[in-house]
Amino acid sequence: MIQTKPAKIERHQHPIHSSDYDVIVMGGGPAGSSTAALVAQNGHKVLLLEREAVPRFHVGESLIPRTYDTLQKLGLIERLKDSAFPKKYSVQFVTEGGKITAPFYFDEYIPHESSVTWQVERGDFDQLLIERAVELGTHVRTDAHILDILFEDNKAVGVKVKLNQASANGQPEVREIKAKIIVDATGQSALIMNKLGLKQQDKRLKKATVWTYFKNAYRDTGKDEGATIIMQTEGKKSWFWYIPLTDNVVSIGCTGSMNYMFGDKSLSTEDIYQREVERCPELQRRLSHAERVTDYLTTRDFSYRSKQTAGTGWLMVGDAFGFIDPVYSSGVFLALASGDFASQAIHEALVTED
Repeated sequence: MIQTKPAKIERHQHPIHSSDYDVIVMGGGPAGSSTAALVAQNGHKVLLLEREAVPRFHVGESLIPRTYDTLQKLGLIERLKDSAFPKKYSVQFVTEGGKITAPFYFDEYIPHESSVTWQVERGDFDQLLIERAVELGTHVRTDAHILDILFEDNKAVGVKVKLNQASANGQPEVREIKAKIIVDATGQSALIMNKLGLKQQDKRLKKATVWTYFKNAYRDTGKDEGATIIMQTEGKKSWFWYIPLTDNVVSIGCTGSMNYMFGDKSLSTEDIYQREVERCPELQRRLSHAERVTDYLTTRDFSYRSKQTAGTGWLMVGDAFGFIDPVYSSGVFLALASGDFASQAIHEALVTED
């Protein structure tokens, strides 16, 4: 069952024994962990700072085939094959009129093992990534709250961080830690983007989402059991994702324009969700014997990007750079791919002292 507060958590508390790291990565999600892991794999000294213990809840469960290349570089393909995550062979669509399209099987277009991917519980998936970063030599702290990014003459040179593990005097320790390169992987907190005033909203994608999780919702059988299903509602004012997870749980979220979803202030979050369910007969059918197992969760006005990706001594990866409407489940792919690209650029910069 999905838990927004996992019962079993682990803290990584590597000692910070030097102020002279090659790279500091802020944030331990897929973008940060993949960046840190691949930079450390190239022999550089990396410190990853994450404010929460792992695993921790996060939405964004559906992988797409293009994640394969980075996961292979990380050495995680076999572990994912051995995991309990449902295999995802396809995506399927339901029109506003209720017509169910034929499944789009990835392997019919790309006959490669990358065409089979997974529906993941992000807490477990993110933990897998961060533990791989540790295996490859990354120093990790999961009790680290970034207070500021340090600049000297417009160059990023380090971070000011509060370590929540009590120090000798019983209080959290505040430290300044230096590095040659600072990577912002803080997700929608986007610390560098906000500090430097680089954020720009996408006026065309002012969206909002309400999502929750159900147990015993109808799921297809065989090869189609793990398929992502995208369902339009009447009038195409919103659409639902339907993502089968482990333990017979399904992630089901609804996205529409912010004004449409939350324009009526008299409606509760549950009212909004149920209003959209009533406009989607196929989802009603699938939920006829289902039980909701979490609260309703929301996010609003989430499409944005930074005016620039990198500057002197710093760069952004994943959601810290930008986020778009999630209709094609691109979030984790963009996180992993940007981490991969960033690691290559960082390695080249450090080797050439550029």
